[in-house]
Amino acid sequence: MKPNIKSMIAAAVMSCVMVTGAASAQNNKSSSKSKAPRCYDVQVQRPKQIKDQHKIAGTAIGAVAGGLLGNQVGGGNGKKLATAAGAVGGAFAGRKIQENQQNKTETVIERRCD
Repeated sequence: MKPNIKSMIAAAVMSCVMVTGAASAQNNKSSSKSKAPRCYDVQVQRPKQIKDQHKIAGTAIGAVAGGLLGNQVGGGNGKKLATAAGAVGGAFAGRKIQENQQNKTETVIERRCD
């Protein structure tokens, strides 16, 4: 055989090998894309979203309730002092109650896929 024919046959064989390899690589990629992802539900605990960050509602409601209770005690200047003390104590208690309610967590279900 002539050297020119040998090089043409070698080039043809090499191109066939390259085309075959590229086709099999393409088949591998398309088969991995066709697999459906596996999805599942997971329970996740998160802190509740805080709507009243400064706890104003709990403080105000506690102050009003404490003031009303303090107003029921004593008479004259003692009644005024008891109302003020009840309002301060109620505000503190209301703030703490709201703080405890806000620090709770909630369980949500998330959908995750591989």
